[in-house]
Amino acid sequence: MGMISEIQAWELTDTNRDWLIHRPVEIAIYVALAVVLRFALHRGIDRMSKPRKSPNAKVNERRSQRARTIGSVLKSTVSIVILVWCVLQILGILGINVAPFIASAGVIGLAIGFGAQNLVRDFLSGIFMLLEDQYGVGDVVDLGDAVGTVETVGLRVTTIRDANGTLWYCRNGEILRVGNMSQGYATAVLDLPIAHNANVHKACEVATRAVLEAAESEPIRADMIDKPEMLGVNSVTAEAITIRVTAQVKPGRQWAVQRAFARSALTAFEEHGIEAPYLPVLR
Repeated sequence: MGMISEIQAWELTDTNRDWLIHRPVEIAIYVALAVVLRFALHRGIDRMSKPRKSPNAKVNERRSQRARTIGSVLKSTVSIVILVWCVLQILGILGINVAPFIASAGVIGLAIGFGAQNLVRDFLSGIFMLLEDQYGVGDVVDLGDAVGTVETVGLRVTTIRDANGTLWYCRNGEILRVGNMSQGYATAVLDLPIAHNANVHKACEVATRAVLEAAESEPIRADMIDKPEMLGVNSVTAEAITIRVTAQVKPGRQWAVQRAFARSALTAFEEHGIEAPYLPVLR
């Protein structure tokens, strides 16, 4: 009888040792491993998403925001994956069957996916928009319903400030097309209407000299990529003959260049007697 009691006491001691020492140590090891793994992966993501410096402050801001957003998404994904893995390992150590939890998580995830389709679409569209660098902060874009300057770029919403100062919130999943007027280069297009009885050849020569002088003046010179080109007569209507001048300029500077060209050309037309179109007066 005493031998049986000693064996039961020994078994009870082994059980206590398992629950009080072995399993807590295993749990602590998994938790420490998860913390170290998360820290290492976050450091790696920070290094990979660190933007390269550029002399252009606008480019730096754009790269920094893009890198921060992508890095934040990657960090969140890594943290969630590591947390789920750690929790499942701890539940297995405690002797809990994790198969029902995995099945339940799949069903819940499917239900959430159906219920939040628009949110998921906005999120995925935002990720691809950032990866493809379709636009960034400071770009002038046409998103269909909103045209203006990009102020913030997020994974779900992009904000656009239009010419009237209105701030538009555009869901990324609803953006079907993007017209970016601030990437690569832009084209300044100037249409100059003249009267039908004006000397077209002389008007083209005067306009060409005027826009060339404007292109060499400050501060327009810094915006020019190539010299202005006179395309000649662009259209003939009942009201006027229109001649067109174009120039390749830095992105986002086409409107300033167009205004400078128009001022110079109209002044030259007035000096050389190039007549403006006849405008009928309503009585």
